[in-house]
Parts: sequence; C-alpha cells; structure tokens
Amino acid sequence: MAKFAESQARLFHNIFVCKKCKTKIRTTMNKVLQGKVKCRRCGSKALRPIKKGK
Repeated sequence: MAKFAESQARLFHNIFVCKKCKTKIRTTMNKVLQGKVKCRRCGSKALRPIKKGK
C-alpha cells in the first residue's frame, strides 16, 4: 500500500490524543505546550501526539 504525503498529513499532522479518555483533538503543538488546549470530553490538559502505526 502506497503512502501519500497528503494522506499522512491529514491523519497525523497536528492531531493529539487525550491521555485520560483517548479522544482525538486537532490543534497545534504550540497551543498544547502552552496549556491553552483542553479535552472537550473530560477537560484534561494531558495530551500526547497520535502514534503513527506501521
């Protein structure tokens, strides 16, 4: 299966996952590092980048 830059960017660029409830949120790295973003579902500020599978 071929990997295209457009699809990789859509799936993984600027997407973070809540560490508590595993909800996906699309935002920038700067906002996450500054603590300006919180989870819509549980209100947590603990976010991690989405893992790129195989």
